[in-house]
Amino acid sequence: MATQVRGAARKAQLLDQLVELLLAEGFAHLTLDELATRLRCSKSTLYGLAASKEQLVRAATVHFFRGATERVEERLAGASGARDRIRTYLEAVGEQLRPASTQFMEDLAANAAAREVYEQNTRYAAGRVQDLITEGVRAGEFRDVHAAFVAEVTASTMVRIQRRQVAETTGLGDAQAYEELAALVTHGLAI
Repeated sequence: MATQVRGAARKAQLLDQLVELLLAEGFAHLTLDELATRLRCSKSTLYGLAASKEQLVRAATVHFFRGATERVEERLAGASGARDRIRTYLEAVGEQLRPASTQFMEDLAANAAAREVYEQNTRYAAGRVQDLITEGVRAGEFRDVHAAFVAEVTASTMVRIQRRQVAETTGLGDAQAYEELAALVTHGLAI
């Protein structure tokens, strides 16, 4: 049992280190040999996490977004009032993306497996935004809007952020784009 706990802790630590490396530098240019060297482990240790580089990148991406989602929800738990909750949520999403380098985001957009993880996370976040809007309308804190429509527009923007289209057309990084989206949505919903 103690060996399993140590193994799980080592795996989580290694995934954390891998995520940090990938966020800082991207991943398309890195080989498994380079990753093993940089993480100070063997290739067989990496193969213990995933069977290929693509699966390893996907596992790291899942690990990153799982942790990011937990941290966003923790921040949201401290917010009160519909406007503060939706602003906090979108800004927290942006904060979680702040450590991601441009290279990471470009590699993510170009890699089908990692992009799918980001898209799934974006769909979850869009659904969460719709829930927050619906709660605000019901509480009388937001104008009576069609929550699904506003969430759809928000989700479309989130997808454009994820696909690097907002960065290309505005020069905004993902974190900055989420801050601007938070301001737009909260001001647009105000009574």
